[in-house]
Amino acid sequence: MGGEIFEIIIIFILVVLTGYLSMAELAVVSTRKAKLQKLLNDGHKQAKTVLELLEDPNQFLSTVQVGITLISVLTGAFGGVALSEPLSKLFPPYIPYRETISLLIVVIVTTYFSLVIGELVPKVIALNNPEKVSLKVARSMKLLLKVSKPIGTVLSKSTSFVLWLLRIEGNTDKSITEEEIELLIEEGRVEGTIEQEEEDIIKRVFKLDDQKVESIMTPRNEIIWIDLEDDRQLNKVKIMESKRSIFPIASGELDDFIGVVQAKDILSLMFSENEFDINSIVKEPLVVSENLETLELLKEFKENQEYVHMSLVVDEFGSVEGLITLNDLLEGIVGDIPGIDETDDPIATKRKDGTWLIDGRFGIDRFKELFNIDKTFPDEDEDGFTTLAGFILSLSGTIPDVKDIYEWERFIFEIVDLDGHQIDKILVTDLGENNITEDE
Repeated sequence: MGGEIFEIIIIFILVVLTGYLSMAELAVVSTRKAKLQKLLNDGHKQAKTVLELLEDPNQFLSTVQVGITLISVLTGAFGGVALSEPLSKLFPPYIPYRETISLLIVVIVTTYFSLVIGELVPKVIALNNPEKVSLKVARSMKLLLKVSKPIGTVLSKSTSFVLWLLRIEGNTDKSITEEEIELLIEEGRVEGTIEQEEEDIIKRVFKLDDQKVESIMTPRNEIIWIDLEDDRQLNKVKIMESKRSIFPIASGELDDFIGVVQAKDILSLMFSENEFDINSIVKEPLVVSENLETLELLKEFKENQEYVHMSLVVDEFGSVEGLITLNDLLEGIVGDIPGIDETDDPIATKRKDGTWLIDGRFGIDRFKELFNIDKTFPDEDEDGFTTLAGFILSLSGTIPDVKDIYEWERFIFEIVDLDGHQIDKILVTDLGENNITEDE
């Protein structure tokens, strides 16, 4: 009886070794290099060992698989031979195939414990905290790698040769994409480690590199500017009635702009004893192309401190298409900020019946964010529209009239008001994600 107990202990040890190797394998390959680098910077010496193991994952995996395979074979062979015969003697002699039944029972029991203790439990432990586990097993794995290096090298080279025959290249690109980061952020928000506002800000930052400045600029027809050819009293009323703090200044035509003036400088000049000379407070604005990306504009503001924080957007012919303030960029990152009224920001208002009354200038990116749309609108890239009004024009192909209705997927758009030929107000009905209409 003592011999059988010893044999059971040997099998148990072999199963535990299998579990240890399985845990080490999954922990090391699941470890994030960025976290390891941080651990190394914090003084964890074993992090360097784990990084060395990850430098040649093919060699590491080959060595671990050799160990797992050998132990599994030994467990099966030793368990079948050592335990099936004593177990068969426990059956009455008249039972047929008792040796076969004994062997089957030993195989089932051994397999069960091999799966639970040798595979499932260790892998769950590894996945729960791969960095912590990999640090603990790093030294033993490095030792195993040295001992079995000849066998591991042969298997590693054989694996590379087979992959070459199959024309499969090893994936050495470990770069993290924006999509992966966004998924990690969403996962963190679900788990409660990241706030909703933090997630929104990070996603908006990623969008800055994808959108042109025209998507956040105040269009030309809505720019409040000072015309030096106008009466001084008229300009005074214009400044007082406006909520803005910076004004482009030109003579006759906005395209012939001289610069920009700030309301605080005008006020300071009015209260000074000096003669009122508006040219003395004119500052040079930053002038950018309408095709410039929003993130690049932010860099321009940072690198050109001598300019006032307003940028005039011009087309290829030098005509002014719009203007952008630093506050516009800030709202592009953190969202709408109540109390900041550099421009008449287009809004979306939800009515009691569940419909939305939205300004035509409402940005298409903001519309997607408002209704959780993660797809590109029809012809968005081809037509280059950046506002909801631009989408309606692309959808209709002509200038619409008041009360015209257009449908796209789950949305119904009704033109409520026009300002000349410009779409001013749109009534949007959201039928819900389960109610998709046919595109017109």
